[in-house]
Amino acid sequence: MSRIGKQPLTIPGGVKASVSGKTVTVEGPKGKLTLDLRAEITVRVEGNTIRVDRANDSKFARALHGTTRANLANMIRGVTQGYQRNLDIVGVGWQGKVQGKQLVLQVGYCHTVDLTIPDGVKCVLPNPQRIEVSGISKQAVGQFASQIRASRKPEPYKGKGVRYEGERIIRKAGKSFVGGGK
Repeated sequence: MSRIGKQPLTIPGGVKASVSGKTVTVEGPKGKLTLDLRAEITVRVEGNTIRVDRANDSKFARALHGTTRANLANMIRGVTQGYQRNLDIVGVGWQGKVQGKQLVLQVGYCHTVDLTIPDGVKCVLPNPQRIEVSGISKQAVGQFASQIRASRKPEPYKGKGVRYEGERIIRKAGKSFVGGGK
């Protein structure tokens, strides 16, 4: 049996969880999230705990067992605390700004990179070189942060680009003088 899947989830105070058919809804102080279940997985809400069970021991059902429990744990954390990813823009004259529902990045191209901020995700720039992406869905926050980073990945020679906070870029040596004599 899955070590993660068999552990019950505790519902904290201020959070309501309900199951209707094959849909689980978790509602908390920060918002509401839903998860559609596969036929192989059943979820039971018993008092202030959530239990995840599987229909059979097929390989696919075993894989979904732990995944579903982890997704439910992420939903509970999202509606209580939320998620945040921070990104840094490194480069001379490189910057970002929010214009309505668009994140506009100037990252060394001859044009700006315009990214539409998805629903449920909040994007704040405390300064032009720092982007704070936050929201209640771990998947949505991580996906949008990944799209921002992909607009200009950090390069290994000068270290310029958009990187996650605390990300370590392994630097390479540039061209060096090899010949010198004859």
